[in-house]
Order: sequence, then structure tokens, then C-alpha cells
Amino acid sequence: MVYPHDFERKTGFDQIRAMTAEKCLSPAGAEQAFRSVFSNDYDSLRNELVKTWEFQQILSFDDPFPAVAFSDVRKIFEKLRIEGTFPETEELSELKGTLDYLKSVLNYFKARKEGAYPVLKSVVNRVKFYPFVSDSIDRIIDKHGAVRDNASPGLKKIRNEIASKKTAVTGRLTAILKQAQSEGIVDADANISVRNGRGVIPVSISGKRKINGLIHDQSATGKTVFIEPSEIVELNNEIIELGYEERREIVKILTSFADSIRSYIDDLVESFGFLSEIDFIKAKALLGNELGSILPALSAKPQLAWKKAVHPLLFKTFRKAGNRSVVPLDIELNEKQRILLVSGPNAGGKSVCLKTTGLLQYMLQCGYTIPVGEGSEAGVFNDIFIDIGDEQSIENDLSTYSSHLVNMKFFIRNTSPSSLVLIDELGSGTEPVLGGAIAEAILAELIRIGTYGVVTTHYSNLKHFASVTDGIINGAMLFDNNLMQPLFRLDIGKPGSSFAFEIARKIGLPENILREASEKAGVKNVRFDRHLKDIARDKRYWEMKRQNIRKHEKRLEELIDEYEKELSGAKSLRKEIISKAREEAKKLLEESNRIIENTVRQIKESQAEKERTLKARQEIAGFRQEVEGLKDEPEITGKPLELQKKASGIVKRVREKRKQEVQDDTTPLKPGDAVRLTDTGVAGEVVEADGKNLIVETGTFRLKVSASKVVRISRKDLKKSLQAGRPLQQADPLVNERKLRFKPEIDIRGVRGDEALETVRNLIDDAVMVQHRHLRIIHGKGNGILRNLIRQYLSAMPVVRSARDEHVELGGAGVTLVELDL
Repeated sequence: MVYPHDFERKTGFDQIRAMTAEKCLSPAGAEQAFRSVFSNDYDSLRNELVKTWEFQQILSFDDPFPAVAFSDVRKIFEKLRIEGTFPETEELSELKGTLDYLKSVLNYFKARKEGAYPVLKSVVNRVKFYPFVSDSIDRIIDKHGAVRDNASPGLKKIRNEIASKKTAVTGRLTAILKQAQSEGIVDADANISVRNGRGVIPVSISGKRKINGLIHDQSATGKTVFIEPSEIVELNNEIIELGYEERREIVKILTSFADSIRSYIDDLVESFGFLSEIDFIKAKALLGNELGSILPALSAKPQLAWKKAVHPLLFKTFRKAGNRSVVPLDIELNEKQRILLVSGPNAGGKSVCLKTTGLLQYMLQCGYTIPVGEGSEAGVFNDIFIDIGDEQSIENDLSTYSSHLVNMKFFIRNTSPSSLVLIDELGSGTEPVLGGAIAEAILAELIRIGTYGVVTTHYSNLKHFASVTDGIINGAMLFDNNLMQPLFRLDIGKPGSSFAFEIARKIGLPENILREASEKAGVKNVRFDRHLKDIARDKRYWEMKRQNIRKHEKRLEELIDEYEKELSGAKSLRKEIISKAREEAKKLLEESNRIIENTVRQIKESQAEKERTLKARQEIAGFRQEVEGLKDEPEITGKPLELQKKASGIVKRVREKRKQEVQDDTTPLKPGDAVRLTDTGVAGEVVEADGKNLIVETGTFRLKVSASKVVRISRKDLKKSLQAGRPLQQADPLVNERKLRFKPEIDIRGVRGDEALETVRNLIDDAVMVQHRHLRIIHGKGNGILRNLIRQYLSAMPVVRSARDEHVELGGAGVTLVELDL
């Protein structure tokens, strides 16, 4: 929960949204920037933050990311879902530009090294890109978005006729114009014009009856009329009719294109959604790099441990001005100090501290990295409440103080141990003593509930309360006593002084008034404020001492680390030497056993001849002496033996034996046998067998394959493959690859018969694999030999439902349309 409804305006997050939207390349990306919401789900939030952080790394350290503005094509896809609809050429051009950008983005991530940007790549890997859609658009329109003449044979014929007739019209108009000029009917410098899409001749008003034709227009002065000679009226009519026919042919082409991609629209819409998401993430990353944001260590529990936190809006404002810089804040909220009570002088930065906490935590839980220092930690809060500014309302009869109390009531009723409350000037707006008492009671209740929060105040009783109460800690906005100006630094652990008298004295308030004010304030209050200043001065002194001690301790730790590394290296070297010596000894002992076995064999073969026996015993004794002498060697040397050869040989023989067992099993395959396809590695079960061909069921697919393209496997291996739980289209990368590269049309003109049949067979196999029913084979007309060969081959394939000629305008007998029975 986020309270109040205008939380984003109060903290400035509405400006963060606007900055993000400005950095988006598309309206869809900007729409996501304004739609992003506060999230308290740790897993989804971490995923969003890591994506933004990875993109910041891309923008900072990797090759330039593609940056091309792309159109919102969602409405185009929604229109094309309806049968009979088609895209306009302008929409087709927009769709082509979007697909080209999608391709460049996918190629960019594909080119990154393995292991880089894992979370972004997990998003990219879900995107499907179909090259044939982009290729189909290329065949219809050119790079300028105009429909190509060769988009279809019919369109080419129509445009040729239009060009021919326009040439005839121009020639005839030129002849008529020259004749009229020679007769003095038309001015010598007159040229052919176009009115209402028809060629006309400019004629003076006095000579308009000397040329037979239709008047289409006249000049602004009325002295010239534009006449279409009657000789070319019919030609122009024919050109207009051809224009209508041209439009009908273009609609036919566009409708055919829409029909061909309709089954892919869901994937195309998801692809566009991916581009919008990438656009939004990139905009967040650009803003993050601009602000110097990082991804802090994220925890699922509510907490804050920020180092050098910066208010992003102040940072941009000061950097633009160029004469100031934001003072970073160290803010920490944990289980022991859940509430931070910030006090200090007016205009000292208390409210900025409060807003920084609210804005950065809200940004983080909306998926933005935040401008904090390295080593910072952040948690996740279920709710964020804020009470800041003047909320008085005449309509609701609420004063400033009443509106604050209304907010306090809401906080107490709705807050929890996982909430973050931000209260500016708690208890202000009423009589100080009573207001301070109510404020102290509210703080006590928030502490009892266990909520987290940042509260600002000037009240001394609240500072005392924070000093003696567990769960709340004082914090002071520091002030320079010498220069009499705020330092805007937060010092957690002690209360801050308001420096009321010092600021009044600096402004120039008369000294007698200040003395009288001191007397009225009372000695205790003045002394308390003075003691706070003394404590602040002493703390700065001891802080400097502590910094010096830390420097010396850091240097000492570095020296200790160096010595420990050297000692660790020496120990590692000693262990390595001992380990190597033991390994060599082990190898020598194994060698001794081998020599003993060989010796026994020699004795048996030589039937224990005395000389051979004596020689064998001498070899054993010599090798044993060599092994025993190893203990006294200061440094191990020797020749390592390749003892793993024997084990490797055994493993190799076992594998060869298993392979041979499979190969030796030459019994014919029958229904129920488990097999594996050799070209894809997919396992399945034979459901039909007719000798050379098999029907294999794998997952939700039935594939017709040659018996030579499968190998028999055990039922156990089949069961393991099925237990993997992945369908064919997901389990086999080759299937996905085929689907992405699949094109339902092939051109085999000029290809030899055997090669043509092989190409057709591969097309049918791929179509069955990706479940595409309609295919188009371009073989040309010629003598019809290749066409008949293809038709005979297709008629013998059970999976082919029909094979027929294409429409005469789209190729006729030179193209075969194939429909598969899937």
C-alpha cells in the first residue's frame, strides 16, 4: 500500500516517470514508464532490478546498443486477426521497420559472450523471430514503402499497361500542344499540366473553343483554362480504370500476406511486447547511469543501510546549474533502530533527508536502480506512507494540524512491522507543549507496532524520548558554528540543535531582543541547546581522531593480509610438493606390482630355469630398492607412468561391445519397438511399420521416417527420454531451429530430377516437423517433365492430401500448391 494517493507528486517520482518516458524510443516504451507500479514481491522485484542493472553495464562497457525508433504495431496485429483484413502499405512499412529492429536487438544479444547478462538473455531467449515474415514484406514493398511492380505477375502486367498508356497520352498531348502553339491558340511557353489526375493543356480564355475537349480547371485570374483534349479522354479513362484494377491487385497481395502470417500473430505481438520492455529497461538504465545509480544488496526483509544516498532531482538541478553539488546522506534503519528522528536547524536539510528516503525506496520498489554508494543495502517494505506539506482543506473543514492528525490516524490503523512511515515536523501546527505530547504518544505507538520510519522535528521532548527509548534513534543535520550555515550532513546517534539564537543573531536581530528571549526561554532550555552544540563540536574532534586511527588500522590490515598471503602460498607449495611425492611413490609401487606379475609369468614360461629365475629375482630386488630409496630423496623426480591407459582401454572395449550388440541386432523393427532418430536424436515408439518406412510417435507428434534413419534403443532409454518431460518442439533444439528458418516455398527451376526430389522431400519433412499445411513449389513450365516427376512423387506420399496448379496469374502450371494432411 502507498499513501496518500498523491505520494508520487509529494516525493517527486512523477518527475522520474517523465524523465524515463522522454528517454524511450517508442510510445509503447513510454507507456510502460507511466504504467510501472510499486511492488513488494521480492523475486519479481529483484528480477526487474537486475535487468535494469545489466542494461546499465551494457551501456557503460559494451558495444553501442541498437537505438532506432519503432512504431506501435499492436493495432495492426489486432486488425489482421480478422479474416479478410489486410494491412495498408504504410502499416506494412511500419511492421517491416519494427521487425528489422527486433532482428538487430536479438542479434546484439546473440553476439554477447556466454554467461553475460543472464537475466536479460532469459527474456531474449523467449522471443521468436520468423524471417519469412520479413522476407514476405520485402517481396511486396521496397525500402521507400512503395509496392513493388513484381509483387505479383498480375500487378506487373497492370503497371506495364498503365505506363504504356501514360506514354501514349503524353505523346499525344505534346503533339496537340505543339500544333496549338503553331496556330497561336496556346502561348509559346505553355507546358502540359495535370488536373484531377488527367493531362491538360493551358489555353487562354479567348481560344478555349478552338480546342475540342473537357475543361477541368481555370487559373486564379480567370484568363486561362485547362482543357483535356477529346482525343485523349478515352485513354485517360482507361488509365483510371487500370488504376482501380491496380488497387484491387494490391489488396489481393496484402490480403494474401495477412493470411500467411495470421497464425503467427500471437508470437509477433509477444515480440513487440519484448521490444517495448527492452525500450523501457534501456530508458531506466540511461537514467540510472546519468544519476550514478547502482543495484544495492537486496534483502527480502524490510531494512535500509544506504551509504552516500543522493536525492536524484536535486542532483540533476544542481548539476544543470553547475555551481553546487548535493551532499550525500548515510541513512540506516534496522531491527534495533527502526525509527530515525531527525532534528536540526531550519533549511538544514531535514525535509530533503525525508524525501530522499521516500523517493529512493519507492524508485527501488518500482524497478529502478538508485543513486547510493557501493556497499549499500536495501530491503523490501510492504507499505510506504508519507505525511509532508500543508494539507489544510477549506472544503473538508480541516486545518493544517487537523490534516496531520488525520494522516496519523491512518498510519496507526494501517501500519505494520513491514511498513515505512515518513513524517515531516511531527506535532507541529498547534500549541507546542500539547502538540509535543501528542507527537510523543504517536511515536510510542509506532514503536510498539514495530514499524520503520523517518521523522523530523524541532521538539525537545521528542529528542529526549528518542535518547531513552529502544527502537528509535536521534539524528542531527549538522551546522557550521563558525560560518553560521548548514552543512546538510546527517549525523546519526545524537539530537540536533535548532540554532535558533545563532541564526537570529546572524540575520541581525537586535541583541537586547535575543537576551530577553533567552530569559523567557529559561536557563534549562538555553543550556540544553548549548550542550547540544558542545556535543556536536566534541564529536567532530573525536571523529577526526577516529578517522586517523582507521587509516592506521587499514594500513595494518593490508600488511597482515600481505603476510598471510605469503604464508598461505608457502603452505600451498609445501602441500603440492608432498602431494606430488606421494603420487610418484604410488605410481612406482604400481609399477613394481606390474614387474612382479611379469616376473611370475616369465618364471612359469621358462619352467623355472635357474638362470631366468635368478634374473627375475634380481629385477624385483632392484625395483624394490628403487622404491624404498624414494623416501630419502629431498626432491621427487622420475618418469610418470600412464596407468590410466589400461582403465581407458577397458572402458573403450565395453562401449564397443555394447555398440556391437546393438548393431548385431538386425531383426526388423515392429510396432512397439523403441527407436531414436539419427538426424535429430529424438526418441520415440514405432506405431506402424511397412518395411522401408516407419511411423514413429514422439511426444505429441507422429513422424514418417525411413527405417534407415532410426536405430533401435532399449525401453529403459526411451523411458528416460520421456521422463525428461519435454515435448518434441521444446526438447529438440533442431526442431525450434527448423521452425524459425522454415519457409513454405521453394524454387527448383533448373535443378536436376534427383536433386529436386531431395529438396521436395526435405520441404515435406520440415513442414511436418513444424506442422505447416500449405506449401508452394516453383518448378517452371518447360516441357512439364519436372512438374510430372514432382507430382508422381507427391502422389506416393501418404501425408500429402492434394497437389494442384497455382492460379494462372500467380504462375499457373509452373507452380504446384501442396496441402498436407496434418
